[in-house]
Amino acid sequence: MLAHLKDTADGLGLPFGDRPHTYNSRRAQELGKWAESEGLGDLFHQAAFAAYFADGRNIAQFDVLADIAAAAGLPGQEAAGIIESGRFRQAVDADWQRSGQLGIQVVPTFLVDGHRMEGAKPYEALREFLTAPRTENRRIF
Repeated sequence: MLAHLKDTADGLGLPFGDRPHTYNSRRAQELGKWAESEGLGDLFHQAAFAAYFADGRNIAQFDVLADIAAAAGLPGQEAAGIIESGRFRQAVDADWQRSGQLGIQVVPTFLVDGHRMEGAKPYEALREFLTAPRTENRRIF
């Protein structure tokens, strides 16, 4: 699986290093919601991606999450408190519930008018998916 991810990342020009373990991303997801609420979601998600996939860091650890938050422009020293407070727990739970309802098991997954495209794809594939004529006009989200 990691070899496939590396090939995909290489093909898309994304950084991907050696990652000896898979780490739980739940805490990072909660901090991602915090970053989004502060208008720094994109920066946080990019920093989390780099930390996890390029640097192989354990994004379940508070010190790593503090570094990621700081890299996104958030006060890194507040990261542990945000997680411990549970402030964004329900928002992440709602995201997981919704993805389950939609049958999403792969990130990223794109849903348009009842059609789906799963996995990281080249820009051209995404453009084609988004501009393709649809034979059905039903929305599932």
